[in-house]
Amino acid sequence: MSSLATQPRATLVDVLLPRSRSWLFDIVIVVVFGALVALSARVAIPWWPVPMTLQPLAVLFTGAVLGSRRGALALLLYLAEGAVGLPVFAGGAGVAYMLGPTGGYLVSYPVVAGLVGWLAERGWDRRLVWTAAAMTLGLLAIYAFGVAWLAGLLGDLETALVQGMLIFIPGDLIKIAIATLALPGGWALARRNRDRSEE
Repeated sequence: MSSLATQPRATLVDVLLPRSRSWLFDIVIVVVFGALVALSARVAIPWWPVPMTLQPLAVLFTGAVLGSRRGALALLLYLAEGAVGLPVFAGGAGVAYMLGPTGGYLVSYPVVAGLVGWLAERGWDRRLVWTAAAMTLGLLAIYAFGVAWLAGLLGDLETALVQGMLIFIPGDLIKIAIATLALPGGWALARRNRDRSEE
């Protein structure tokens, strides 16, 4: 039997919830993680022009746990729910809200979940240093989309950098630390469960 660490496409959800490949399982897990991101948006500190939320942590975690395809689908589902008016965003709903100051961040989420999931499928979520690198790359991608969008709306890159990135860095570093500790810990738990089942 191959080691968990050498399975190139296995993600954490695949080993913590062993299953035969099933489209029903994929649908359920995509819906559950889409709801997790929606809940993370409710933990918000009102701020202008972009609220502070737990969404970046939930997006990064979703990609790492589900992998590229399911992670991106969970975030596309989340955006679709918001676009039709469900109250899943931090400060509103609907297409008009999505075209406002938070639009760049929202658009980035499926891309970032796909990126972090792709890295996780290649083992980047199994060691502290590599997990931190994957989370940092994902966060930088969120910033890139968000700041570019915000700069376009405000007509001022400097203000967009300050209001859309710099003020978030301290809190986002804590979010990266949480994900960095949780993911390798999940793999350690999976290894222990596997070892017990083989005894």
